[in-house]
Amino acid sequence: MFLLATKHYILYPYCSIITKGDYMQYPNNIKKIRNHTSVSHSNRGMSLENLINMTNDYYIKKDIALIHKKPTPIGVVEVNYSNHKKLIKKAYFKEQSTLDYNGVYRGKYIEFDAKETLNKTAFPLANVHEHQIDQIDGVIKHGGIAFLIIKMNTFYYLLKGEDFLNFIQNTKRKSIPYSYIQDNAIIIKENYQPALNYLKIIDEIYFKGE
Repeated sequence: MFLLATKHYILYPYCSIITKGDYMQYPNNIKKIRNHTSVSHSNRGMSLENLINMTNDYYIKKDIALIHKKPTPIGVVEVNYSNHKKLIKKAYFKEQSTLDYNGVYRGKYIEFDAKETLNKTAFPLANVHEHQIDQIDGVIKHGGIAFLIIKMNTFYYLLKGEDFLNFIQNTKRKSIPYSYIQDNAIIIKENYQPALNYLKIIDEIYFKGE
């Protein structure tokens, strides 16, 4: 393994291991540190969106599922023409009318959104727009699978669309207490490949016994 050594640190690529302490000299002029070692996973620090995108790529390559991130729609304001080609000079991002991700898994239509919050005690409902709530409701009514993946307190949770709708339809709160998420959502464990295997949770919820 190639190691990059500095005056105070040594970095292990791919594993993101960072150690600090006293150096020990090894053959081939490679230095290692003998104490104060801390290890972090290779995907630590990545955004939730990046983890999901990596996971979806894995699913597609392994022919497990076909799930993609929807491109953000763009409103074109001004166009230039150059060499018989249209070049967008000015545009703006439109609000996404549905959820961020959709696709097919085991013959079922799937649609979900990824949300992150720094709030440690509750998930603000302002993070989910009205049209997204309607979309979750519509997908479920038509026999599809809809859910949220929420990153909160360093954990990744899969909250079923049914449980999400049940909460907002039976309370006037503007946020979901963390205790509700702990009781009703399921933790998605981080892995190497796939990075965030949320389909394992979908199997347990919707395809149990099949």
